[in-house]
Formats: sequence, C-alpha cells, structure tokens
Amino acid sequence: MQLWLDRLASPVGELRLVVDEQGALRALEFDDHDERLHRLLKRHYGRYELIPGAAPAAIRQALAAYFEDDASRLAALTVATGGTPFQRLVWQALREIPAGSTISYGELAKRIGRPGACRAVGLANGANPVAIVVPCHRVIGANGTLTGYGGGLPRKQWLVAHERRLNVPAVPA
Repeated sequence: MQLWLDRLASPVGELRLVVDEQGALRALEFDDHDERLHRLLKRHYGRYELIPGAAPAAIRQALAAYFEDDASRLAALTVATGGTPFQRLVWQALREIPAGSTISYGELAKRIGRPGACRAVGLANGANPVAIVVPCHRVIGANGTLTGYGGGLPRKQWLVAHERRLNVPAVPA
C-alpha cells in the first residue's frame, strides 16, 4: 500500500499526516511519536510505503482552522482507517463527541450499545491512528481525570482546554 506523508506545524508540535491516493486521511500522529505511527500503520495495513508528499489542501486548511478557532471544520474530513469493525465503531462514535465536551470510557461504551465493554473501548481508543480528527482526547476517566493519551497527557490537556475555549459563548456587547 502506498501512502503519502506530509508534515504540518501546530501549537502541539509538528504533525505527521498520512493520506492515501484518494486523499483520505489514514493517520495523524505527533512528530515525536514516529514509532507509534509505524506500529499503527503496520497493524492496520500490513505492508506499506510512505512517500513524501503534500496532503490535500482541505486537510491542511481544516487543521489550521482547528488550531485557530474552528473545530467544526474537522467533521468534513474523510478518514479511512484499518482496524476491526469494533474499533471503527468506536472511532466513529468519537467523531460524534462535540468539541469542547468530554465523556468517560463507560459513557462511550454505552453510546455504541456495548455498556460492558469499557476496557475494549479504551483499547480501541488507544489504537486510534488519526489523532485530533478522530478525537480520542475527548475521552476521560470515570472520575473526570484526564487519562492516557497516545500523544502524551500534556497534549491531551492542551487539546481539551483549546476546544473548551473555542466553545465559550460570546459575551454580548
């Protein structure tokens, strides 16, 4: 499988964008997590080749808008992931969590109709190859604490705080 690798600067470090020949986002990982990127790509696709190249403008623009002031632009991006049917179900449910909101693993398990599958939901969350766009950072512990994140807890904290700032209602003049 041939995939194209692009790089994009962001407030949380350089991002690695992996797209396929149709322009779908296959992976998004942080610059200091190349090992994780390759592990997830191998797990999901087996053999692959990463070729340097530009991601479609729509992906780059949506991510730039996200970091500036508009989290809604990410919803329009096409994401194509490998993974099991259960993982893809969890990842789709993640995309339905509104920016600025967080939910627990238990609540996410209930939303997909599998209330006893908290641990499996957590494992699927951790195997998400498309950070930020498939917002696994919006899932927190049952006690409200930020729990593990593939990009590191400081990034998770930044992303959650960023999205909450974006969703603060404007004060009337």
